Amino acid sequence: MTSSSLALLLRPARTLRDHPLVARYAPVLTMVLALVAIWYVAAVAMNWSLVRDGFEREETPYAMSDVLAGTMDAERPLLPAPHQIASAFLDSVFGYPPLAPRSLVYHSLVTLSATLLGFLLGALFGIVLALLIVHSRVLERSLLPWIICSQMVPVLALAPIFIVVLGALGLHGLLPKSIISAYLCFFPVAIGMVKGFISPDPLQLELMRTWSATPRQVLWKLRWPASVPYLFASLKVAVTISLIGAIVAELPTGAEAGIGARLLSGSYYGQTVQLWSALVAAAVLSSALIALIGLIERETGRRMGAH
Repeated sequence: MTSSSLALLLRPARTLRDHPLVARYAPVLTMVLALVAIWYVAAVAMNWSLVRDGFEREETPYAMSDVLAGTMDAERPLLPAPHQIASAFLDSVFGYPPLAPRSLVYHSLVTLSATLLGFLLGALFGIVLALLIVHSRVLERSLLPWIICSQMVPVLALAPIFIVVLGALGLHGLLPKSIISAYLCFFPVAIGMVKGFISPDPLQLELMRTWSATPRQVLWKLRWPASVPYLFASLKVAVTISLIGAIVAELPTGAEAGIGARLLSGSYYGQTVQLWSALVAAAVLSSALIALIGLIERETGRRMGAH
């Protein structure tokens, strides 16, 4: 037997846990399963009295197993079980035509339109503010404290004010929601881009001055490429906040469409399962937007020569 054959026999066999996909997703899957188990326990604990009182009001004989089963299928539970939320979510997504008023796809598209417009406005505004702050010490001292202070007031308090003022100016529908969304998401972009624009090494800046580079050339040749990682990190935060802003903006307007409208109607009529399915739709939408930005980030890095 040759030495190579002996080494092959002595090499430990690869197990399932050594598979790259298992190594990558096993921790996440473990956490998800643990959370689902905790959720079921919480659903039983929170719905137990509700189901038991229902049996007693109807004067129906019941056993512990009947109450336990009832906590899993209560019509208006305090905390829906995960399978109830999944069933309601799938039914709302696939049970109706995509543009039907009862379809969760339709409501998600309404919220998505305000989210994307607000995200674009907020991101552009944040980048412009960062450019002004980096190139002017006066603006840095005057603008930066106000940018930070602007985020101290809860958006729930500001949203009705925005809606009333913009409505008085004749702005209704998509634009007011987008402005509220932009107001929330410009902050992480502005702060992240300020950090990105000042991230180049001072020696690199001195070298650009030695070559008599203009401020515009320094910006496009040095500051902007150095700020790209900060830009995408900020955009991932901003797009999530933009979605939250769009949902919050739908609440004071009494909107008839959108994820915020679904949350309102579920709250008014005690439809907790509908509430949670709308929240799942918001989470799925946010994850998809973050994944899209991550894809653009990888493609941008590849074009810039990243490995």
